[in-house]
Amino acid sequence: MLSKSEIGFIKSLQQKKFRKEQALFVVEGLKSVLEFLQSGYRIHSVYGTSTILPKLGKISQNIKLLEVKADEIAKISGLNTPQDVLAVVYIPQKDEKELIIEANTFHLLLDGVQDPGNLGTIIRTADWFGFKELICSIDTVEAYNPKVVQASMGSLARIKVIYTDLEDVIRRSSLPTFAATLGGTSIFETKFGTEGLLILGNEGNGIRPEILEKVSNQVTIPLFGAAESLNVAVSAGIFCAEVRRKA
Repeated sequence: MLSKSEIGFIKSLQQKKFRKEQALFVVEGLKSVLEFLQSGYRIHSVYGTSTILPKLGKISQNIKLLEVKADEIAKISGLNTPQDVLAVVYIPQKDEKELIIEANTFHLLLDGVQDPGNLGTIIRTADWFGFKELICSIDTVEAYNPKVVQASMGSLARIKVIYTDLEDVIRRSSLPTFAATLGGTSIFETKFGTEGLLILGNEGNGIRPEILEKVSNQVTIPLFGAAESLNVAVSAGIFCAEVRRKA
């Protein structure tokens, strides 16, 4: 049975302040928990019902494993419809090594993306198209936000999310840059080649002007209908598909 202090501790991780203090975040759902158990992430603890725990396979003795009832899962879950398993996972320590932008490949950069669902979906999309990392501006939503984790559907276990100064990344890189804008060359006419930085911006304001000044290619997904705008996560999927198709 979960104690009140344990329930309070796990629930506190729904807030960024406590995630930062404890260097821990929450993962919910069988698929996502399995992805993290099989990844390089360190797992603090796993809570699951009697029917779900056998599906997790062999668990390291270093991981606290606790069988709980469904109503107890509901008390520690951040979801409207709680799953039968929840894991508490360590946030990786910040890598102090200088970010290396590899040549002969594409890198996805996000400038000020604020919606957790969008970031989670972009992480999942990047994973689908074989990207290994996302390079985000400092003001992009936190990757360990519960809504980001949930929307990534386990892909966060494989995608490294790096927060840094995008202007500095672009300035130091010799790769061609491709920014998603409303007034650029059609994506269907753009020659991406085999390497580059793909940059997508904030949901409402796009890419900030000081970054656009350093970009060599502005690229637009053409409008064929009457929609006012295109969701940034959808745009990311189209850009990833195009560069993989033409590579």
